Amino acid sequence: MQEYQLTLKDSRIVWGKAIDIESLIEKYPSESIRQGMNETLDWNLPAGVYRAKEIVMELDNMLEAMLVQLGEPVNGDPTVLLDSLQANLAISGRVSSLPLGPLTLEDKAGVELTAQAVRIGEQLVSWAREYNAEKKTLAKYGPETLGKLEFRSHCYGHPLIPQATAQVWGPFGGPRVMQIYNEYLHQFVLLRDALLPFANWEEVPFEVKEYAEFKGLRFLEPAREVFLTQLLGKKLTHKSIVQYAQNVVSSSLNTVGYGFQYRLGTVLPAGLGESARTAARYLLKWHPAQTIQTEGTHDLADVSFDYEYGDYYAAPRIEAGKGTPVSEDTLSVFEKHDDKPLIARLLPNTGADRTTLRLSLEMENREFTIDLGQLFRGHRFLYLPQGNDNAGAVKRTTISLHRAADILSHSGLVTNADGIHFIPTGGNELIVWALLGKLYPENVVLLDHGDQEELEAAYVSGKGFGTQFLVL
Repeated sequence: MQEYQLTLKDSRIVWGKAIDIESLIEKYPSESIRQGMNETLDWNLPAGVYRAKEIVMELDNMLEAMLVQLGEPVNGDPTVLLDSLQANLAISGRVSSLPLGPLTLEDKAGVELTAQAVRIGEQLVSWAREYNAEKKTLAKYGPETLGKLEFRSHCYGHPLIPQATAQVWGPFGGPRVMQIYNEYLHQFVLLRDALLPFANWEEVPFEVKEYAEFKGLRFLEPAREVFLTQLLGKKLTHKSIVQYAQNVVSSSLNTVGYGFQYRLGTVLPAGLGESARTAARYLLKWHPAQTIQTEGTHDLADVSFDYEYGDYYAAPRIEAGKGTPVSEDTLSVFEKHDDKPLIARLLPNTGADRTTLRLSLEMENREFTIDLGQLFRGHRFLYLPQGNDNAGAVKRTTISLHRAADILSHSGLVTNADGIHFIPTGGNELIVWALLGKLYPENVVLLDHGDQEELEAAYVSGKGFGTQFLVL
């Protein structure tokens, strides 16, 4: 198989082997509507590999059954039931199942996950409307079969908008329809929340197994409860997001690093292959890649990716040195890089008790390798030039220039005793990311264009005092 690769502007990041996921999707041994007890029919997701869209297609079976059972007054019109679903998946409002809007989370992880909840919820409802309009379930099973669907939905219940309450509990509704609708809503909530960690959530494949005690995605409930407690309690860490993601995709891992490989691919922080300025800092991204080779099996081994330095504060540090003094007026001269690395590789190092990954790139006829975990850690701690009201605007006009290759050549993490240290990258994203993994992640500011206004904001960004590294 060919190597897996990401394109980053005019550069590439390559590693492992690309894997084919499409061949595993929609290969299910049974139907979601199947024989239940006492001549009734039951619903459950058949075992198999799913993405979000396939789950929504299977959930439409329940909606179609409700419409049939509600009969002539509804006449197959799902508008009210889908409007209530939309209100349930919204992040604010009386019936919201995840009221992140009123909380106004301001931490970086909370902000990213709030935006995720909005995006995912809106798309899931859009798909639900689209699939129901096709009426494939009704054509496949017929009204007589759908009319026999009946089961107990073990849940305290999701609140409905008034119109849905009137419809479900009206003269043609009742407990039987309400149980189906409650399960329909609950499965959508579980699906939305399961996908929150993933920036490319539409693409993520995960395995569903059939359990005697769980229906559909209910096997995710214990992990979801822990995750939402951390999110709503504003105690969410990157590690807890990774741990939740491992549970969602049915990984067998007990250890938690910054990313992992599981049977259906590799999951790493979402910044890889994106611009460091705009990339999400806490979300993850699934890649159809086999990062760690396995012998004698068609399945990918479950592997956790660890930081080289478990505690970056205790990692060895080395000073960058004084560099070359320059003034603000001459910074633009140093923006170009004649020797741009165009390709980087991820190199795994599997030891007896842990696995690390390193980013390798060539520049100036030299190879540099940086711990991938530290690279993502540096990105999470990165500052952008936004100023800091508590720092005190002290203008500093003397800056030390450092070559990126010199910084990358050091062992350990690079810092300095004092001063402002400027490192030009020529706009090469691979160099930017490599520097984020090499600089001690305490007071690093990423510039966009390096003009006077941006520099003045950068001086008081971050801590606003002490050693500062400016990366352009």
